Amino acid sequence: MGAKRTIARVNNTEFLNPKCSIDFKHLGIDVMISPEELASKEIWRLIKRSAFTDAFEFEMGKLMLVGIHLDNDAPVVDRTIKETSALNPNFNFIPIGIQRDGETLVPRGDTRFLLGDHIYFLSLPPGLDEIIKLTGKEEHRIKNIMILGGGKVGMNTVEKIRKRRKIKVVEQNAERCNNLADKYSDILVINSDGHDVRVLEQENIDEMDAFIAVTGNSETNIMACLMAKDQGVKKTIALVENMDYINLSQNIGIDTLINKKLIAANNIFRYVRQGDVISIAAVHGFDAEILEFNASENSKITSKKIRDLKFPKQAIIGGILRNGVAQIVNGDDQIQANDKVVVLSEYTEIKEVEKFF
Repeated sequence: MGAKRTIARVNNTEFLNPKCSIDFKHLGIDVMISPEELASKEIWRLIKRSAFTDAFEFEMGKLMLVGIHLDNDAPVVDRTIKETSALNPNFNFIPIGIQRDGETLVPRGDTRFLLGDHIYFLSLPPGLDEIIKLTGKEEHRIKNIMILGGGKVGMNTVEKIRKRRKIKVVEQNAERCNNLADKYSDILVINSDGHDVRVLEQENIDEMDAFIAVTGNSETNIMACLMAKDQGVKKTIALVENMDYINLSQNIGIDTLINKKLIAANNIFRYVRQGDVISIAAVHGFDAEILEFNASENSKITSKKIRDLKFPKQAIIGGILRNGVAQIVNGDDQIQANDKVVVLSEYTEIKEVEKFF
């Protein structure tokens, strides 16, 4: 009927397989997304980098957006960004957002890091280890994982993370247990209710490196992760349906709360934003979006050096990808045509940011 672009949400992840025999483009479907598939990808990224509470890749990992919480042992606490620049001599990363007491801040050189801040960095791959050192964190290898819930998200997660890891899945539905056991001979499947603390203790939850709760019940997932934390599990991830819970993760002690609908919405937003948006990330509980734009030859963003652009104050240009090479930028850099530009912007400034592209 003339729509310029069509996007379909699908529950069957087999449709997303490149080997699928159906040509959906020919049928008129431009993009297909699966919230369950997207949620499992986010879990996979968080398992790969255990020190971070959020992880988002641009251009297959050439640039990474990561979130990390500042505790008492963080060397940067009570120091300004300018004062910590010596700890980043190769300019491999840049702080682009701070969540503090429920508010979102766009950091500048004189911004001071405070205890309890949740910092979002844009980083080149070598910068990830530097960020961990800078914030006093410790990256631990995740080998033993317990997953509560064997539904679509649980099964997709198993598919992505099972290589070189020992996985236990706890699921109360016997049919799902049989399906998982038949499909994956290298994992242990336990037919039990996730509410039963004794079962989790019998399955040595205290020996797990990570606990992932992805049942259909948000409260069950949250309570199970809190219990796992109490048992000494270092990395906990809970799937929640209720958006009101998203801001709670750091306050209640769970490392990361994820929401399928929000992840799917982020994936769709890039198709409705003005300007040539390649990808987009909206961090849970963070009143800002991180957008990746394609800079065109006649766009305003290429006209001057970054410091002379009069770019919105509640937005920041963090990095670019030029001819396949990623770099963190500063005020003396100038964006060129065909650069892919990663920008963080508070929601109130997004329309102004879009005008530059």
